Amino acid sequence: MCYGYDGMAALRRSMIDRRGLLRGSLAAAAGVGLAASGVGAGAASGVGAGAASAGGPGHHGRRRVPPGLVSIQLWTVRDALNGEPGYDATLRHLARIGYPRVELALGYFGRSAAQLRRFLDSIRIKATSSHDGISETPAALRQKITNAVTLGQKFMVVPYLYSENADDWKRWAEQMNVEAAAAARAGLRYGYHNHAHEFTIDLGNGRRPWDVLTEELDPRLVHLEIDIYWAVTGGIQSGDGAADPEGFTLDVIRSAPQRTLQYHVKDRHAADGDMADLGTGMIDFARIFRRHSVLEYIVENDTPDVTPSTPPKSATATWTNCATNPPPPSPTPSPSPPLQPRRSCTFCRRITGQSPYLGDRNCKIAAEGREGGRGCSPNGLSSAVGPG
Repeated sequence: MCYGYDGMAALRRSMIDRRGLLRGSLAAAAGVGLAASGVGAGAASGVGAGAASAGGPGHHGRRRVPPGLVSIQLWTVRDALNGEPGYDATLRHLARIGYPRVELALGYFGRSAAQLRRFLDSIRIKATSSHDGISETPAALRQKITNAVTLGQKFMVVPYLYSENADDWKRWAEQMNVEAAAAARAGLRYGYHNHAHEFTIDLGNGRRPWDVLTEELDPRLVHLEIDIYWAVTGGIQSGDGAADPEGFTLDVIRSAPQRTLQYHVKDRHAADGDMADLGTGMIDFARIFRRHSVLEYIVENDTPDVTPSTPPKSATATWTNCATNPPPPSPTPSPSPPLQPRRSCTFCRRITGQSPYLGDRNCKIAAEGREGGRGCSPNGLSSAVGPG
């Protein structure tokens, strides 16, 4: 969630419920939104992966994202997974609307890794990636890797770290290098997923967490999963990319010694900076994708608008053309009453209304039961998993 935005109201208004998902609302949000952004036309239409040449990571000039490389981060549909219609129905629906792969989050919902693999195989979805925090013990690391291998994953990614102390980032980089070496021995690629604060926190002497990470992470072992929304937001908030957010994001990719092999693809409202359904926001994804392609394009939206709607008549044309055309200019927002003062959790940045640290069931910390499931808190939990 972004500052100054009524995130709780958005969640109440837009989260998937029993009335929406199986009626096709997710298809409208994920399929049509995907189309409007230029990400994998076949992901929602069933077009085969041969529709475009894949190329390798970093390959320039590809005109369209191959549908087979499109995934979705399951954090996007967490309410449906945890409530109605439930985990199995939600995954089956994602398969029906054309998602060939998912990035796991929030655990296995009562199954072992082997049981989950059998279920996913039965609906023809692959769990190619997962978000997992740094393991607390060698035994936990071994289990994490064993689970990923059992599931047939290609990637495992650390989704969130936060500290204003440079030594913490150095220590985490060292830990990630050790974990990445173990993952590589098992045939897995190990990555790190950014948020905005890696580009905005001042650690002293002009250094930011991103500087420490890219200096300390072994590029032979650790890759980057660049969250485009958060990179754009970090550039805007730091001022370094305010004039050209997409250019800032491309500079982040080019300047890092680590390779960018995965994207989180989520859009951004120009007016308030919050997350937007793909193709409805300000980010010029086509520009970024043309300059740097990756092995996996993962759709995500922390606050998806899944209100049932009729797909626009231009949806088919948009699928075809938007990979080469930037999004239209955002309209000037109409005047609105001033927002009431709001505060956000210092850990997950979720807007909590007048109460500064009201626990939020949608906080990923609470959802995963980490550190006793405390959820949002005044001090945050610096090394636990946060929102994607």
